[in-house]
Amino acid sequence: MKQTILFLTLSDNADIVQINEEDTAMDHYTTKNFMLTNSIGFRLVKARNVVVAEMDAALKDLEINGQQMGILLSLKQGVATTPFELSKLLGIDTGLMTRMLDKLESKGLLVRSRDPQDRRVVNLTLTAEGQKVAARIPEVAPHVLNARLRKFTKAEFAELDRLLRKFTGD
Repeated sequence: MKQTILFLTLSDNADIVQINEEDTAMDHYTTKNFMLTNSIGFRLVKARNVVVAEMDAALKDLEINGQQMGILLSLKQGVATTPFELSKLLGIDTGLMTRMLDKLESKGLLVRSRDPQDRRVVNLTLTAEGQKVAARIPEVAPHVLNARLRKFTKAEFAELDRLLRKFTGD
């Protein structure tokens, strides 16, 4: 049996507690207690949908939506430069990514070009207009997120961020 040693800090004293690893891992859902509307998956989807709707409404004046915002910011910040990198980063399948890039290109916000070293690779670059729109996103997006998080203390926000990173494996 594998054992883990945990250090619990109580005031200024450190106590050592031994816990069997089997005791720390558990199935949170069973066939008896699982209900769709009480599952973490349902709550995550609901939270995502709320934020997406609010973000889309806030970005309306920029004539983009939340998914397009992710593409523009990724390109502006140099986090991704190809459709494949964007698909992977944003969790969007390549077919949908192509359609989204078509839309942004038709709006004059980005251009596609072939990589001179490898013609199979398509590079993406923001146009001057795309740069302007991307530069305005930070004037909008934080307000949407802060409004949704207004009931959270700084500690709760940090804990939510930590737990979501743990949940997604980041």
